[in-house]
Amino acid sequence: MMNRRENSGIFTAPDGKSYLITFALVSSLFLLWGFCNGMIDVMDKHFQKELHLTLAQSAWVQFAHYLGYFLMAMPAGWLANRLGYKGGIIAGLLMVAVGGFWFIPATKIATFPAFLLGVCVIASGLTFLETVANPYSTVLGPKRYAATRINLAQSCNGIGWIFGPIAGAQFFYGQDAMGKSTGSQTLWIPYAAVGGFVLVLAIIFSFCKMPDIVAEDEPNLDAEGQSLSPAPVNRSIALSLIWLNVAILSLAVGMILSAIVAIPSVGQALGLTESQALFYSAGALLVMGSAVLALRKHRVTHQSFWGRPHFSGATLTQFFYVAAQCGIFAYFINYMTSQIPAVPDAWRVGAWASWFEIHGNGLLGLSDKGASTLASIGFGLFLAGRFMGAALLKKFPAHRVLATFAMMAAACSLIVCCKLGWASVVALFLSYFFMSIMFPTIFALGIHGLGDQAKKASSFIVMAIMGGAIMPKLMGHIADTHRDGMSAGFVVPFVCFIWVAAYACFWSKLSGTAGIAGATRGNSHG
Repeated sequence: MMNRRENSGIFTAPDGKSYLITFALVSSLFLLWGFCNGMIDVMDKHFQKELHLTLAQSAWVQFAHYLGYFLMAMPAGWLANRLGYKGGIIAGLLMVAVGGFWFIPATKIATFPAFLLGVCVIASGLTFLETVANPYSTVLGPKRYAATRINLAQSCNGIGWIFGPIAGAQFFYGQDAMGKSTGSQTLWIPYAAVGGFVLVLAIIFSFCKMPDIVAEDEPNLDAEGQSLSPAPVNRSIALSLIWLNVAILSLAVGMILSAIVAIPSVGQALGLTESQALFYSAGALLVMGSAVLALRKHRVTHQSFWGRPHFSGATLTQFFYVAAQCGIFAYFINYMTSQIPAVPDAWRVGAWASWFEIHGNGLLGLSDKGASTLASIGFGLFLAGRFMGAALLKKFPAHRVLATFAMMAAACSLIVCCKLGWASVVALFLSYFFMSIMFPTIFALGIHGLGDQAKKASSFIVMAIMGGAIMPKLMGHIADTHRDGMSAGFVVPFVCFIWVAAYACFWSKLSGTAGIAGATRGNSHG
């Protein structure tokens, strides 16, 4: 017979208190940043056309977006510890509002850096929200449903992502009666609307009561939910994963410095190219970071979250997952307008006419506006995957579900690389479905068992989102230089998904835990 704890719902505390309303309010934040991210993904193509940028150059939009996450992740974690969940959320909302309203003067300034600044400020505010809301959603009910709750909350992210591209297509790719683009004049409208919306949300949150719940430190459970003694730290594995984190951090900082050198006056003054700045700075930082790690490796213990391989592995895995996701989202329009087979003239009729145009090769294909609208179908599949994933995570161990989805996503990326016509197009859409559960599940697996260290640890996982700033530039460079174009660039997400699958397969050994899900506690026996 099941006890009260086992009978409780996914939003019910052991004492019977329901956190459903609090969870619903926090979930609205996920919708917000899904909408913002969805607009970012269609902004790349707008700047490519308006400013005549290459694929690699347009990736600076993604770089500015994820740079905000990288720079603000640690301050956000510190503020969440000082002010609690509620204070961190309000601070993040106010910062998003500033970034949204900045697009009004940025449209008047009408320079690429001005728009990038607004993108970076909004992302900085979203960092506060993600740093707080992700771990908060995992503690609003029984621990065994942590992965399920965060996937449900992130389903709202998927809803926002569906409407983001639609808004982007409307305001970034609009045309006047003469057929001239009006995107440069109307780009500010959806961002100003976001600014007004988050101000209202900030007021609502300021009047709401939000319990500051701290998760119990429960790092190791057997298949029946019984406590085990703490797993001993495998120092060689722990140190290796930490060193890889140092390498990734060095690369991220190197990318920031190379972005500064990309400014013509700075590059000329220093006598360096972007590639040289990246190579020299990242190399120097890696050497220094390796030396510091060698001197302080004695501090890597089980009491430190860095001493738990499943956490240090999660930061790397989140880096590679976001890299793959960002690359696919950012270049979806480029792929759909350049790689799909020619479509029949009969498709270019009525309300669908604006979805198609004659390309440079003389064949009929999708227009930027049509591809942007189709992106919403991909995000619809993304949302469907979130809901299905949440159901699967109630029955099966989270790391096994993640491994399955990651391997399927890798297979989809490989099919896209192979240029198999419509089969590759279908694979591209299916990749959205299989990516759906990765971010929240990696997050839940990474902070599992960290207890009151979860707030601070989560800021490092959010910082790992910097992968979305680095890999799209590599993906764009491959597409710019390879004869197969955008299809060849999908080798990057393929490699990234292989890493995610490997982490998921080895998570149980890294954490010393059988798994986290309803089924791992023996609840299926009734």
